[in-house]
Amino acid sequence: MRSITMDEALAVILKTFEKAAEMEAYALAAIVLDNGGRVKAFLKQDGASIMRFEIARGKAFGALALHRTSRMVLEKAREKPAFMETLREIADGPIFLEAGGQIIRDANGDVIGAIGVTGDVNEVDDICAIEGIRRAGLCSDDDFTPEEMKRLNIKPNPKLKDPRT
Repeated sequence: MRSITMDEALAVILKTFEKAAEMEAYALAAIVLDNGGRVKAFLKQDGASIMRFEIARGKAFGALALHRTSRMVLEKAREKPAFMETLREIADGPIFLEAGGQIIRDANGDVIGAIGVTGDVNEVDDICAIEGIRRAGLCSDDDFTPEEMKRLNIKPNPKLKDPRT
């Protein structure tokens, strides 16, 4: 199984920021982790607040840890708090329980990395991340048919909508 390349990781982040500009989002920070959970690329837009690296990394790592969006990881934490508490104790990376973390897949559905985006409201972070993945020529969990999702064990995500519109 392959992992995301540096060029792909940078493209995902830059395309995420491109979508953020179109949406007039607040200053974002984005990180891409490879499929082993290690940092492949990180960029922070001018004006983004401190701690954005740590928050973005925790969103991406949480998504990667469970192979589901960080929004779904947050839902799991609400449903099974003891499970998530134990997971956070044994994890070799941070798990930040907020939306904004997305799995990055290749066209076959293999997980090649994850992105964590932070700086705006959760829905905007997610919308920008998903669009960044797509514009870079890769796939998000939402880019597969129901049959493919079942085969790949992808949990369906709730539909996203920009809360500012």
